[in-house]
Amino acid sequence: MANAPRPDDGARRLVLLRYSGDVSTKSRGTRFAFAKRLVRNLRDALASEGLPSEVRVSHDRVFAELPAGADPSVLARVFGIQSLACVERRTEPSLDAIVRAGVELFSERVRGRSFAVRARRVGPRDLVPVKARDVERELGTELLRSASRVDLSNPEFTARVELLPREAYLLGETLPGHAGLPLGVEGRAVVLISGGFDSAVAAWQLMKRGVAMDYVFCNLGGATHEHGTLRVAKVLADRWSYGERPRFFSVDFHAFSEELQARTERRYWQVLLKRGMLRAAERVARRRRAIAIVTGEAVGQVSSQTLQNLAAISPATTLPILRPLVGLNKDEILAGARAIGTYEVSAVVGEYCALVPRRPATAAKLAAVEEQEARLDPELLERAVAGRREIDLRALDLEKLDLPELEIHAIPEGAVVIDLRSRAEYDSWHHPEALRMDFPRAVTAYPSFDRSRAYVLYCEVGLKSAHLAEFMRREGFEAHHFRGGVRALRRLVESR
Repeated sequence: MANAPRPDDGARRLVLLRYSGDVSTKSRGTRFAFAKRLVRNLRDALASEGLPSEVRVSHDRVFAELPAGADPSVLARVFGIQSLACVERRTEPSLDAIVRAGVELFSERVRGRSFAVRARRVGPRDLVPVKARDVERELGTELLRSASRVDLSNPEFTARVELLPREAYLLGETLPGHAGLPLGVEGRAVVLISGGFDSAVAAWQLMKRGVAMDYVFCNLGGATHEHGTLRVAKVLADRWSYGERPRFFSVDFHAFSEELQARTERRYWQVLLKRGMLRAAERVARRRRAIAIVTGEAVGQVSSQTLQNLAAISPATTLPILRPLVGLNKDEILAGARAIGTYEVSAVVGEYCALVPRRPATAAKLAAVEEQEARLDPELLERAVAGRREIDLRALDLEKLDLPELEIHAIPEGAVVIDLRSRAEYDSWHHPEALRMDFPRAVTAYPSFDRSRAYVLYCEVGLKSAHLAEFMRREGFEAHHFRGGVRALRRLVESR
């Protein structure tokens, strides 16, 4: 490992980073391997921000030298880092020099406040010429002249000093990291991503444990749903995947869905769909040398996630299924989505809901599920996976995606408005001019529509309406979907 960084040349900013406990407690050989991967990930993080930098490892610390004034906060999003702090002052490692520098730097920060001094020797103790206990006592005595009191349990300010063999560092405010393991040290998995809140948070949780992630999207909602899901995956790739180049695989599930609806009992649709998705994910995983599948399932959250149904779904694959959210409540998952930055993009994607029967099976037996599944053509799934699209998420420019102009924000005069929701939802509120038609019926009936008219479609969140609008436009209809679904449409109507 390299020595500690050279003294400042006046144009550089030194940041000290501490390993997470998961890294620092490993054996020497494992810690060396993890540190090597961590440095690679840190360098990638800084390069992604356009920051010329130098990253070095010394003892149980990592040092990053950045341009003066550079924001180091990107480093806190690199897994394996417990915390980081900028070195605000360097001095020789003598007690008098440290106390003088500490008084000059910290006196105003502790004025009228409770405080503590935390000093730590780094490296071989016999080579560090000053004791941490002496620094804490002497610097604390001097700072108490300005402060209100010493509080070692819950101080309002903590003066931190790192003691090395050749110099001492006085640190600024500590920024917490996310700890965990360096991304990539635990191999690779694929996550079944839907664009909603759950699968993104599940992916992040496993990334924090060192698992590199690719994304498998089984597309039931057309180009608009894919675009929304790409936005969610892009956040995970750009903000959290330093050191990796995650791939997004889009698998067209439209033909599989049609076969499922035509040949199987309605009550089993959700269970059969999830089993099909697991099989698709397994095929992609094996091509990517991934060794597990990640899902955002939580016990009892929806009908397909009862414990009995999960038991019937899981045998569809021989790969391990990792469910990091299995015991979380929805509010905990939403809090996680806010913390990692996917909440806002997931909130406008929602979940595709065309295959939710009114009375779904909540305690499906594996034998019954397999009997239903035997009615399906296995080649449909094979062809869907073979025709998958692969996207490098870190290189993706979302603004250049070629998407149909489907969205609309107002109802044009003379347009036919179609509500694709259930009768109960329609009766609770609908656009004053809307006709109601169930989505499955609309998909089969639209070829008979009057082609001289314009159509505006809406549903719960805008996925089914976007999907049907795509179908109609391919056949030459002037069709749009109302962006944001029924809530956005209701706000528009009630604002008039």
